[in-house]
Amino acid sequence: MTNQRAFKARVRARMDKTGESYTTARRHLLARMPAVAPGTEHPAVEAGTENPAVEPSAAPAAAPGTGPADPPAGSPAAEASPAGGGTAGQVARIPDALLRERTGRGWEEWFGLLDEWGGTEHTHTEIARWLVAVHEVPGWWAQTVTVGYEQSRGLRAPGQQRGGAYSAGGSRTVAVPVDRLFAAFADETLRRRWLPDVDVRVRTATAPKTFRADWAGGPTRIVVGFVPAGDTKSRLSVLHEKVDSAGRAAKLKAYWRERLDALKRLLETEGDRR
Repeated sequence: MTNQRAFKARVRARMDKTGESYTTARRHLLARMPAVAPGTEHPAVEAGTENPAVEPSAAPAAAPGTGPADPPAGSPAAEASPAGGGTAGQVARIPDALLRERTGRGWEEWFGLLDEWGGTEHTHTEIARWLVAVHEVPGWWAQTVTVGYEQSRGLRAPGQQRGGAYSAGGSRTVAVPVDRLFAAFADETLRRRWLPDVDVRVRTATAPKTFRADWAGGPTRIVVGFVPAGDTKSRLSVLHEKVDSAGRAAKLKAYWRERLDALKRLLETEGDRR
Protein backbone atom coordinates (compact mmCIF):
# COMPACT_ATOMS: atom_id res chain seq x y z
CA MET A 1 0.00 0.00 0.00
CA THR A 2 1.37 3.44 -0.91
CA ASN A 3 1.71 6.20 1.69
CA GLN A 4 -1.17 8.11 0.12
CA ARG A 5 -3.49 5.09 0.29
CA ALA A 6 -2.40 4.33 3.84
CA PHE A 7 -3.31 7.86 4.90
CA LYS A 8 -6.69 7.62 3.21
CA ALA A 9 -7.31 4.37 5.07
CA ARG A 10 -6.62 6.19 8.35
CA VAL A 11 -9.08 8.91 7.37
CA ARG A 12 -11.80 6.33 6.67
CA ALA A 13 -11.06 4.53 9.93
CA ARG A 14 -11.59 7.78 11.81
CA MET A 15 -14.81 8.41 9.89
CA ASP A 16 -16.13 5.00 10.97
CA LYS A 17 -15.18 5.67 14.57
CA THR A 18 -16.38 9.27 14.93
CA GLY A 19 -19.06 9.68 12.26
CA GLU A 20 -17.21 12.67 10.84
CA SER A 21 -17.20 13.58 7.16
CA TYR A 22 -14.15 12.70 5.08
CA THR A 23 -13.01 16.34 4.99
CA THR A 24 -13.35 16.79 8.76
CA ALA A 25 -11.59 13.53 9.57
CA ARG A 26 -8.77 14.38 7.18
CA ARG A 27 -8.36 17.84 8.68
CA HIS A 28 -8.06 16.41 12.20
CA LEU A 29 -5.43 13.88 11.13
CA LEU A 30 -3.42 16.50 9.26
CA ALA A 31 -3.42 18.74 12.33
CA ARG A 32 -1.97 15.92 14.44
CA MET A 33 0.85 15.02 12.06
CA PRO A 34 4.36 15.47 13.54
CA ALA A 35 7.07 17.32 11.66
CA VAL A 36 9.71 15.22 9.90
CA ALA A 37 12.83 16.02 7.98
CA PRO A 38 12.53 16.66 4.28
CA GLY A 39 13.39 13.66 2.21
CA THR A 40 11.00 11.30 3.95
CA GLU A 41 8.07 10.39 1.75
CA HIS A 42 4.77 10.86 3.55
CA PRO A 43 1.72 12.42 1.94
CA ALA A 44 0.63 14.38 4.97
CA VAL A 45 3.52 14.67 7.41
CA GLU A 46 5.77 16.58 5.07
CA ALA A 47 3.03 18.90 4.02
CA GLY A 48 3.10 20.35 7.52
CA THR A 49 6.84 21.01 7.69
CA GLU A 50 9.19 23.68 6.42
CA ASN A 51 10.73 20.92 5.81
CA PRO A 52 15.58 16.75 -1.82
CA ALA A 53 31.22 11.24 -5.64
CA VAL A 54 34.43 12.71 -4.50
CA GLU A 55 36.93 10.97 -2.32
CA PRO A 56 36.84 12.49 1.19
CA SER A 57 40.19 13.75 2.41
CA ALA A 58 41.96 12.17 5.35
CA ALA A 59 41.74 15.46 7.21
CA PRO A 60 38.26 16.96 6.59
CA ALA A 61 37.70 20.67 6.44
CA ALA A 62 36.50 22.26 9.63
CA ALA A 63 32.75 22.60 9.92
CA PRO A 64 31.46 26.09 9.15
CA GLY A 65 30.96 27.92 12.43
CA THR A 66 33.55 25.86 14.37
CA GLY A 67 36.80 27.56 13.33
CA PRO A 68 38.57 29.73 10.78
CA ALA A 69 39.01 26.98 8.16
CA ASP A 70 35.58 27.08 6.53
CA PRO A 71 35.56 24.89 3.41
CA PRO A 72 35.03 26.73 0.11
CA ALA A 73 31.63 26.52 -1.53
CA GLY A 74 31.65 23.89 -4.28
CA SER A 75 30.12 24.17 -7.70
CA PRO A 76 28.57 20.74 -8.47
CA ALA A 77 24.80 20.78 -8.28
CA ALA A 78 23.31 19.05 -5.27
CA GLU A 79 20.45 16.61 -5.47
CA ALA A 80 17.06 18.30 -5.43
CA SER A 81 15.48 18.69 -2.02
CA PRO A 82 12.10 20.12 -1.08
CA ALA A 83 13.76 22.67 1.12
CA GLY A 84 15.07 24.46 -1.95
CA GLY A 85 18.70 24.62 -0.79
CA GLY A 86 21.36 26.01 -3.11
CA THR A 87 21.55 28.96 -5.47
CA ALA A 88 19.15 27.74 -8.17
CA GLY A 89 15.41 28.19 -7.66
CA GLN A 90 12.99 25.30 -7.66
CA VAL A 91 11.62 26.13 -11.12
CA ALA A 92 15.12 25.93 -12.59
CA ARG A 93 15.96 22.73 -10.73
CA ILE A 94 12.74 20.74 -11.26
CA PRO A 95 11.76 20.36 -14.95
CA ASP A 96 8.20 21.30 -15.81
CA ALA A 97 7.63 17.91 -17.46
CA LEU A 98 8.70 16.05 -14.32
CA LEU A 99 6.47 18.19 -12.11
CA ARG A 100 3.53 17.58 -14.45
CA GLU A 101 4.20 13.82 -14.43
CA ARG A 102 4.26 13.66 -10.62
CA THR A 103 1.54 16.19 -9.75
CA GLY A 104 -0.67 16.51 -12.84
CA ARG A 105 0.21 20.16 -13.47
CA GLY A 106 3.16 22.27 -14.54
CA TRP A 107 4.69 25.22 -12.67
CA GLU A 108 2.59 28.00 -14.20
CA GLU A 109 -0.63 26.04 -13.68
CA TRP A 110 0.15 25.56 -10.00
CA PHE A 111 1.15 29.19 -9.62
CA GLY A 112 -2.13 30.28 -11.20
CA LEU A 113 -4.19 28.07 -8.88
CA LEU A 114 -2.29 29.29 -5.83
CA ASP A 115 -2.75 32.94 -6.85
CA GLU A 116 -6.51 32.38 -7.25
CA TRP A 117 -6.58 30.81 -3.77
CA GLY A 118 -4.63 33.76 -2.31
CA GLY A 119 -1.41 31.86 -1.71
CA THR A 120 0.71 34.91 -0.90
CA GLU A 121 -1.47 35.53 2.16
CA HIS A 122 -0.85 32.06 3.60
CA THR A 123 2.05 30.51 5.50
CA HIS A 124 4.29 27.82 4.07
CA THR A 125 2.51 25.15 6.12
CA GLU A 126 -0.94 26.32 5.01
CA ILE A 127 0.03 26.25 1.34
CA ALA A 128 1.55 22.77 1.52
CA ARG A 129 -1.41 21.37 3.46
CA TRP A 130 -3.85 22.89 0.97
CA LEU A 131 -2.03 21.18 -1.89
CA VAL A 132 -2.24 17.84 -0.06
CA ALA A 133 -5.80 18.14 1.22
CA VAL A 134 -7.48 19.76 -1.79
CA HIS A 135 -5.42 18.53 -4.72
CA GLU A 136 -3.98 15.31 -3.22
CA VAL A 137 -0.41 16.23 -4.11
CA PRO A 138 2.05 13.82 -2.40
CA GLY A 139 3.87 15.43 0.52
CA TRP A 140 7.33 15.76 -1.03
CA TRP A 141 5.88 17.31 -4.17
CA ALA A 142 3.60 19.60 -2.16
CA GLN A 143 6.77 20.94 -0.52
CA THR A 144 8.41 21.35 -3.92
CA VAL A 145 5.48 23.31 -5.36
CA THR A 146 5.19 25.42 -2.21
CA VAL A 147 8.84 26.45 -2.22
CA GLY A 148 8.76 27.14 -5.97
CA TYR A 149 5.68 29.32 -5.53
CA GLU A 150 7.20 31.26 -2.64
CA GLN A 151 10.37 31.90 -4.64
CA SER A 152 8.45 32.98 -7.74
CA ARG A 153 6.40 35.47 -5.74
CA GLY A 154 9.37 36.97 -3.91
CA LEU A 155 8.46 35.46 -0.55
CA ARG A 156 11.86 33.83 -0.25
CA ALA A 157 15.14 33.65 -2.17
CA PRO A 158 16.57 30.29 -3.29
CA GLY A 159 17.87 28.52 -0.20
CA GLN A 160 15.98 30.90 2.09
CA GLN A 161 13.09 30.10 4.40
CA ARG A 162 10.01 32.27 4.83
CA GLY A 163 11.30 33.73 8.10
CA GLY A 164 14.39 35.14 6.37
CA ALA A 165 16.91 32.50 7.46
CA TYR A 166 18.66 30.20 4.98
CA SER A 167 19.10 26.45 4.91
CA ALA A 168 21.49 23.96 3.35
CA GLY A 169 22.02 20.24 3.30
CA GLY A 170 22.19 17.19 1.10
CA SER A 171 21.16 13.58 0.71
CA ARG A 172 22.79 10.21 0.07
CA THR A 173 21.83 6.62 -0.59
CA VAL A 174 24.10 4.26 1.34
CA ALA A 175 24.39 0.49 0.95
CA VAL A 176 23.57 -0.35 4.57
CA PRO A 177 20.27 -1.06 6.38
CA VAL A 178 18.47 1.98 7.74
CA ASP A 179 19.25 1.10 11.38
CA ARG A 180 22.98 1.31 10.70
CA LEU A 181 22.61 4.60 8.84
CA PHE A 182 20.62 6.06 11.73
CA ALA A 183 23.30 4.90 14.19
CA ALA A 184 25.92 6.88 12.25
CA PHE A 185 24.21 10.01 13.60
CA ALA A 186 22.77 8.80 16.91
CA ASP A 187 25.86 6.93 18.19
CA GLU A 188 28.37 9.58 19.32
CA THR A 189 31.44 7.34 18.92
CA LEU A 190 30.53 6.38 15.38
CA ARG A 191 29.44 9.92 14.51
CA ARG A 192 32.83 11.35 15.46
CA ARG A 193 34.54 9.03 12.96
CA TRP A 194 33.00 10.91 10.03
CA LEU A 195 31.85 14.17 11.67
CA PRO A 196 34.76 15.15 13.94
CA ASP A 197 35.35 18.36 15.86
CA VAL A 198 31.72 19.44 15.91
CA ASP A 199 29.64 19.89 19.05
CA VAL A 200 26.36 18.17 18.16
CA ARG A 201 23.78 18.44 20.93
CA VAL A 202 20.99 15.97 20.32
CA ARG A 203 17.45 17.33 20.67
CA THR A 204 15.45 14.24 19.62
CA ALA A 205 16.37 10.93 18.02
CA THR A 206 13.56 8.63 16.87
CA ALA A 207 15.06 5.41 15.56
CA PRO A 208 15.34 4.82 12.69
CA LYS A 209 13.39 7.77 11.28
CA THR A 210 14.56 11.21 12.42
CA PHE A 211 17.47 12.88 14.19
CA ARG A 212 17.44 16.52 15.35
CA ALA A 213 20.31 18.37 16.98
CA ASP A 214 21.73 21.81 17.74
CA TRP A 215 24.89 22.50 15.77
CA ALA A 216 28.09 23.83 17.36
CA GLY A 217 26.18 25.39 20.24
CA GLY A 218 23.57 27.06 18.01
CA PRO A 219 21.77 28.93 16.70
CA THR A 220 21.75 26.64 13.67
CA ARG A 221 20.47 23.07 13.88
CA ILE A 222 20.23 19.95 11.76
CA VAL A 223 17.22 17.80 10.96
CA VAL A 224 17.92 14.40 9.40
CA GLY A 225 15.38 11.99 7.92
CA PHE A 226 16.02 8.32 7.14
CA VAL A 227 14.10 5.95 4.88
CA PRO A 228 14.84 2.33 3.87
CA ALA A 229 15.51 1.58 0.22
CA GLY A 230 15.15 -2.17 0.39
CA ASP A 231 16.78 -4.54 2.86
CA THR A 232 20.38 -3.54 2.21
CA LYS A 233 20.18 0.14 1.28
CA SER A 234 18.81 3.28 2.90
CA ARG A 235 18.64 7.00 2.22
CA LEU A 236 19.16 10.05 4.39
CA SER A 237 18.43 13.73 3.89
CA VAL A 238 20.06 16.44 6.01
CA LEU A 239 18.58 19.91 6.41
CA HIS A 240 20.78 22.49 8.17
CA GLU A 241 18.42 25.22 9.35
CA LYS A 242 18.55 28.80 10.66
CA VAL A 243 21.63 29.81 8.66
CA ASP A 244 22.10 33.58 8.67
CA SER A 245 23.27 34.23 5.09
CA ALA A 246 23.34 32.81 1.60
CA GLY A 247 27.14 32.72 1.66
CA ARG A 248 27.21 30.65 4.82
CA ALA A 249 24.55 28.33 3.40
CA ALA A 250 26.75 27.76 0.33
CA LYS A 251 29.69 26.83 2.56
CA LEU A 252 27.53 24.47 4.59
CA LYS A 253 26.24 22.85 1.43
CA ALA A 254 29.81 22.12 0.30
CA TYR A 255 30.68 20.91 3.79
CA TRP A 256 27.75 18.48 3.91
CA ARG A 257 28.55 17.18 0.46
CA GLU A 258 32.04 16.26 1.65
CA ARG A 259 30.95 14.83 4.99
CA LEU A 260 28.17 12.70 3.50
CA ASP A 261 30.67 11.28 1.05
CA ALA A 262 32.90 10.45 4.03
CA LEU A 263 29.98 8.79 5.82
CA LYS A 264 29.12 6.72 2.76
CA ARG A 265 32.72 5.56 2.44
CA LEU A 266 32.97 4.72 6.13
CA LEU A 267 29.85 2.53 6.19
CA GLU A 268 30.26 0.89 2.81
CA THR A 269 34.02 0.33 2.77
CA GLU A 270 35.41 0.46 6.28
CA GLY A 271 32.42 -0.71 8.28
CA ASP A 272 31.02 0.88 11.45
CA ARG A 273 33.27 -0.73 14.07
CA ARG A 274 33.50 1.53 17.13
